[in-house]
Amino acid sequence: MMQLSAVIITFNEAHNIGRCLDSLRGVADDVVVVDSFSTDQTEAICREKGARFLQHPFGGHIEQKNYALEQARFPYVLSLDADEALSDTLRDSILAVKREGLGTAYAMNRLTNYCGQWIHHSGWYPDRKLRLFDRRLGHWGGQNPHDRVEMDQPGTPLLLAGDLLHYSYYSVEEHLERARKYAGIAARAMHQRGKRGAWWRVWLSPAFKFIRNYILRLGILDGRAGWTICRITALETYWKYRQLLHLQQLAPEPPQNTNRG
Repeated sequence: MMQLSAVIITFNEAHNIGRCLDSLRGVADDVVVVDSFSTDQTEAICREKGARFLQHPFGGHIEQKNYALEQARFPYVLSLDADEALSDTLRDSILAVKREGLGTAYAMNRLTNYCGQWIHHSGWYPDRKLRLFDRRLGHWGGQNPHDRVEMDQPGTPLLLAGDLLHYSYYSVEEHLERARKYAGIAARAMHQRGKRGAWWRVWLSPAFKFIRNYILRLGILDGRAGWTICRITALETYWKYRQLLHLQQLAPEPPQNTNRG
């Protein structure tokens, strides 16, 4: 059977990391956690469960995840967030491809738990993610905080059966707080790349996103949770473009960011 490394980045994830590590037992032959100096019990839990625990300053989601890839002992990696865990069916699927011989890249559907409810619509499912791949042929890219795995050669990853379980938010307040944070990160990343905002985007982009997720992507079927998710997702878009305009006013011509990713 081929060997597999699991890589996870953390910061104050004591309420999630144990579940994540437990789901990897018997699947990963090497588990490395790269932590950005947590102040809770994250380190103790990781060490208790046998993970290699490393600390590294946080320079962005993409940068931290690429650093974590470099710490893996094996070429094939399974990259998870601390608030994710493998379903039983997904565990079986990964074990099957390990026995058969791993290919270049595999994707999986992500099913999100929102305040105790599994969300099957609202633009959140199927939230397909490429998470199992040959790190010699791929890396983390995208735009912070919305990172993604980018393979060096084009091709469609194989889809594994089973869901990646995502325990996203435990309260609406937590969702709002993180949406504001992510909107700020995204606005700064867009500004650094020379992206330009416009007043019409501040109003029309959130409206389009709400209609798409709540009506076209059937968020209405997720009940009250669907309404809340779609509303906050639209708010995050509004905050992002409003802050981008503010950054443009402060620095109309930012220096171009030439770093990859």
